[in-house]
Amino acid sequence: MKKHIAGKEDTIELLFIAVLANGHTLLEGVPGVAKTTMTKALSSTISADFNRIQGTPDIEPDNIVGYTYLDSQKNVQIKKGPIFTNILLFDELNRTQPKTMSALLETLEERQITLGGKDIQLPRPFIAFATQNPLKIEGTEPLPKVVSDRFIMKVDVDYPSMEEEMKMLRIKEAEEKVVVNKIINTTDVIELQEQVKKVSMPDEVARYITELVDASRKEMHVVMGASPRADIAFMMCGKAKALIEGRTEVKRDDIKFLAKPVLSHRIVVRATGGIGAHGIVDGIVASLE
Repeated sequence: MKKHIAGKEDTIELLFIAVLANGHTLLEGVPGVAKTTMTKALSSTISADFNRIQGTPDIEPDNIVGYTYLDSQKNVQIKKGPIFTNILLFDELNRTQPKTMSALLETLEERQITLGGKDIQLPRPFIAFATQNPLKIEGTEPLPKVVSDRFIMKVDVDYPSMEEEMKMLRIKEAEEKVVVNKIINTTDVIELQEQVKKVSMPDEVARYITELVDASRKEMHVVMGASPRADIAFMMCGKAKALIEGRTEVKRDDIKFLAKPVLSHRIVVRATGGIGAHGIVDGIVASLE
């Protein structure tokens, strides 16, 4: 991936954590900071099916999940949509209408869709990456919490440093000569996901996770705290991080590293609070030291 991306080490690690934790990820940032490029670079290292959907205000659920139709013999046939893939990139998810976002709920949570009265399983593995522009960018709508909560993490992609930006120019200059090899395949990914489940989590770390999530519900500037899905996200991502680093046990520092990506999109901040979600998460982590 570093052949395509300048810097962003933490962001790249978080993307791999999401794959191994078998979770979907939101990437948020202004246009042009390589959100799409990073996801494509990740998919280029895996021998797997990859599809991309461009979010627009007029995209319909049928454009994503597919539809049924009658063939010439009057038999019901199913036309599968681009959601039937191993790695899905949904660009600018928050430009789509609410009913289209809602159509994603079943696929993200259950990894299946219902077409023609039949439940159809999606391929294994199925990992979705969705990019969203920050609010107040023209044409964007806030994601309903019932949708954003389905994403295991939200990764913020900031502007690059000057050094990273210079390196990016050199990468683009030599882009046509760069070949990124397929390193692993879908069977490898599934095997790694099974290994993640075998990583142990001490009671002290489990207690720390529940304290973090509980504190998000009691913070004075928070209207709605994190749901129990946050606990599960911390556990799975913490185990994936430990496996990536060659450890068999989750550490407290793993959970601290994951605090903002796991919690920031799950809490609702009071408009009068004067503090953002990241500031609140930093405060919660500091209060538990």
